[in-house]
Amino acid sequence: MKLLIADDEILTRNGLVTSIDWKSLGIDQVFEAADGMEAYNTACTSKPDIILSDIRMPRLSGIEFAEKIKEILPDTSLIFMSGYSDKEYLEAAIRLKAITYVEKPLDLQEVKDSVQDAINEHQTRLQTRSSMKLQSKETSSRLAQLLTRPYNEKQEEIDELTDKLSIHFTPQTYFTSFIVKLRSGDFNAALLKEPFDRFQDILEHYHLKSLAVRLHNVHYVFHILGEKVPSDTVFSSIENYLKEMFSPFGDFYISRGETVRGITKVYQSYASTVILLQSSFFTTVNSVLDQKKLESDATSKTVPSGSVEQFLTLLVDNNQEDTRSFLDNLYQVYFNNTKLLPNQVKDIYFRLFSSLTTCRQKLKLTSESTGQESILQHLEECFSFDEMHQLLCTRTEELFQSIRLLQKELLTFFSPQQNFPKKTLLFL
Repeated sequence: MKLLIADDEILTRNGLVTSIDWKSLGIDQVFEAADGMEAYNTACTSKPDIILSDIRMPRLSGIEFAEKIKEILPDTSLIFMSGYSDKEYLEAAIRLKAITYVEKPLDLQEVKDSVQDAINEHQTRLQTRSSMKLQSKETSSRLAQLLTRPYNEKQEEIDELTDKLSIHFTPQTYFTSFIVKLRSGDFNAALLKEPFDRFQDILEHYHLKSLAVRLHNVHYVFHILGEKVPSDTVFSSIENYLKEMFSPFGDFYISRGETVRGITKVYQSYASTVILLQSSFFTTVNSVLDQKKLESDATSKTVPSGSVEQFLTLLVDNNQEDTRSFLDNLYQVYFNNTKLLPNQVKDIYFRLFSSLTTCRQKLKLTSESTGQESILQHLEECFSFDEMHQLLCTRTEELFQSIRLLQKELLTFFSPQQNFPKKTLLFL
């Protein structure tokens, strides 16, 4: 903690500095000032937690100094000193909420006790503020959660919480919902406290606020609100900071919903964000999704019919070149395809993975755990289409590797004079 001693009498200042063991009280730094103006300048730069000030000082009286300093350092505790006990100064001390009023000549024990009282008050104030901040955060999170439901379902509770938070929405308040979807929520959420605080500072710079809540462990919802529609530049800054905030915690997607006006329509923005997030599966990880961008990037290709049957035929025929072309074309069809739901494509890929198992069985190849449960588990763990498709490509190459090994074994087993057709060797 830091202490400022302001007194025009040098003997008083020196006596206070040298005669009291300030470190034993938890005071690490002691500053001095010889008049009110010097005290003000010193306080502005050093930001003391406690000020021990004479009332009568040149250039700026103790009362005038205290009035000015309370405007910029409202949490600083004041202790006044004076050899005068006139009513005017006493009333001013009370008005400025000074801890105490110490009369001169000073009793060092009285000064020490007064400073200790100031320290105790400061710690109590910090604890109270911390508790209030926690309660406010919990209330804010609850409000953010309620706004993920239609307003008319939770109107009474929403209105109650806005009053509790002293938030006043107008019909001209604009809302934009963001959702951050993480691959995993297995990390210490306390690590996000500082980035969250910085995020609030950034939003204040743009005259915006945020109501945030964590849902289903891996989803973070942010309702951004303000009295103006944020510009594209502002949205870009918000999205870049969210990417920076969550990048240390693994793969993620960020989706931005439509901007709406009025608290009754926040659910509309949130719902549009949820719908948009479904398309994240088909985009590159760690990217930001917005409807306009997706519409411009979306492919117009249609899903080929009979693709599963074609894939199995290519596998059984050991047609490696055409199989790789098939997989490349399949990727082009599904990547950035906003017309399909992830589960629809996962169903198709489940059947493609099953074709690998069927082919192994037809060719009597040894296989690892490739049952339906195993396939479903792998698909469920895939965070993106890229990941799922790459897994299919990898498993396909593993199949071809198994076929090559089998051919080599058969060619070794049979003599060169026995000319068996290549295709026949696969089914022996």
